[in-house]
Amino acid sequence: MTTITIGIADTTFARVDMAESAISELKRNASVRIERYTVPGIKDLPVACKRLIEERSCDIVMALGMPGGDPKDKICAHEASQGIIMAQLMTNTHIIEVFVHEDEAASDRELAALSEARAMEHALNVIKLIEKPEALEREAGTGQRQGYADAGPARP
Repeated sequence: MTTITIGIADTTFARVDMAESAISELKRNASVRIERYTVPGIKDLPVACKRLIEERSCDIVMALGMPGGDPKDKICAHEASQGIIMAQLMTNTHIIEVFVHEDEAASDRELAALSEARAMEHALNVIKLIEKPEALEREAGTGQRQGYADAGPARP
């Protein structure tokens, strides 16, 4: 059986090392090879992801970023998301975007906890996507939220 290679693209701009949480969760739950590529900022993530896929033969990639809370940071996050989508389409490979906006939390402690939880929960989604897609099918429409309590399905 071929070993799955998971790429982790992250930034130095982030205030929490989300890659550490994601990698720990991946290794705890699957036998995978990890390739990490750290770049300065969020807009550098699309090319990092593309390089992980094309040059380091990753089967799937997690793009971890932490946009700031200013309006210009929201624009940069949107641009990075657009680039990540383009990289997915150019490589026909899933790139799971895991962004935590700085203004999602009221304190550094909350920001760290949210970042770690979101990275870990998306790491589990990556494992499901590559090894157990039927698990994701069972979760369709259930209001899953990474880093927060699940919203649950809407009831008529």
